[in-house]
Amino acid sequence: MLSPAERSQKLRAVVRVASGNFLEMYDFMVFGYYAAAIGRAFFPSGNEFASLMLSLATFGAGFLMRPLGAIVLGAYIDHHGRRKGLMVTLALMSVGTLSIAVVPGFAVIGVAAPVLVVAGRLLQGFSAGVELGGVSVYLAEIATPGNKGFYTSWQSGSQQIAVVFAASLGVLLNRILEPAQMTAWGWRVPLLVGCAIIPFLFLIRRSLQETDEFARRKHHPSPAEILRSTAANWRVVLVGVLLVTMTTVSFYTITAYTPTFGQKVLKLSAGDSLVVTLCVGLSNLLWLPVMGALSDRIGRRPILVACTTLALLTAYPVMSWLVAAPSFGALLAVQLWLSFIYGSYNGAMIPFLTEIMPAEVRTSGFSLAYSIATAIFGGFTPAISTWLIHVTDNRAMPGAWLSFAALAGLLAVLASSRVRHRQAARAGGVEPIAA
Repeated sequence: MLSPAERSQKLRAVVRVASGNFLEMYDFMVFGYYAAAIGRAFFPSGNEFASLMLSLATFGAGFLMRPLGAIVLGAYIDHHGRRKGLMVTLALMSVGTLSIAVVPGFAVIGVAAPVLVVAGRLLQGFSAGVELGGVSVYLAEIATPGNKGFYTSWQSGSQQIAVVFAASLGVLLNRILEPAQMTAWGWRVPLLVGCAIIPFLFLIRRSLQETDEFARRKHHPSPAEILRSTAANWRVVLVGVLLVTMTTVSFYTITAYTPTFGQKVLKLSAGDSLVVTLCVGLSNLLWLPVMGALSDRIGRRPILVACTTLALLTAYPVMSWLVAAPSFGALLAVQLWLSFIYGSYNGAMIPFLTEIMPAEVRTSGFSLAYSIATAIFGGFTPAISTWLIHVTDNRAMPGAWLSFAALAGLLAVLASSRVRHRQAARAGGVEPIAA
């Protein structure tokens, strides 16, 4: 039983480590929310669909750097420690954020504008490739016995706070500014707000302590050893990729893509779409710790199987119902249902993934699995959904894309026992998983 002082210390550690995760997701959400305006500013075209697709492709391009960041920075964290690595990722992320916020538009500096914006996104993606994994592993290693699911849920919880904050700011700006002002310069305001909070995040994260589990380890493998071990555990990394596919596709469907989907596809107002996104963030924030804690009690696997099955059976039907008669209430109902599935699944998936990764490559393996899934599937979800609607003329296709992700997650859960058994046989025993 923790004393009040120990509980306070744990709480402060959770806040410090999750703060950078907040900045990462805040910047990614702002880019997604204002994709149409950013497309017009940096990728001007006579075709509005082309400008939007170029902007969404740039949004997705940041995710292409995540696997590289996971390998390079993940090895750094597994060798040098969780604290040092998380300071490095915050610094890199800050540079990328600043570069996007202050770059003039295409009309001012020409082709240099999209080049600099893409470069900023790539730098953000490089740092984000290990930020999420580093935070998840840190929280898992400081968790009290029997509460790993609850502790690690705050990695995603900090992202939902970012979603709510970004959406609230968007709602406020849409009420203060005219649509023409938002398109011309208003979309930069949330990015500049993100820049303004960077010094505060450095201040609170610099006091992070190294985790006891890492400090107790007598041998800290070199980057070369980490890369060899990660390659040797390719099966568990592959299972991790499939597990994360469900999380990342569902998350970006109900958050980053909602404003674009609501406005461009359903023809709802920008304010209504952002209010729905805000409500989704609050819903996610509720379900993540609740289901993370529940997974500590009943096991991870039952929740993972139930959620993937629900998504597989309901994602396309509820999306079809929504597009048949679009309204604010219908969009809110559908997104809250998908939020329940996402929050419940992710609350159990994050601790599950930290548990199946070997301790010596926990950050590298977790980050690599997460970044590959996000780079291939999740980060391009807004672009893929937009393209699927365009080529099929079926506005419910985002539901089909989410069903595909749910199938990947379900197969991964079912395969995880066999992969873990094979890993245990080779290693001569492993720490148990909450089944």
